[in-house]
Amino acid sequence: MKTIINKTGRPLKITLSQGRVLRLGPRKEGQIATPDTERESVKKMIAAGEVSVFDEVSRTGSRSEKGPGGALRSQGRGRRFLGSTRGER
Repeated sequence: MKTIINKTGRPLKITLSQGRVLRLGPRKEGQIATPDTERESVKKMIAAGEVSVFDEVSRTGSRSEKGPGGALRSQGRGRRFLGSTRGER
């Protein structure tokens, strides 16, 4: 398996083998089979600089750049108000 990263600010539609299609959002990553990296459509996108392809092994440690749990802390909502709730009267 290889990891493919969309470097553009627009969504991409990548045609793969057996009629499959990979849709990648802006600056998102996905996984494709190794033989699919040799397809002409993928090679054209790599040459144009729209996508980057990496081996799964060489991309280890990419999550550590965000810090421990950096992406998880930013999700969800906090408390909506700081006043007392109904049971704390």
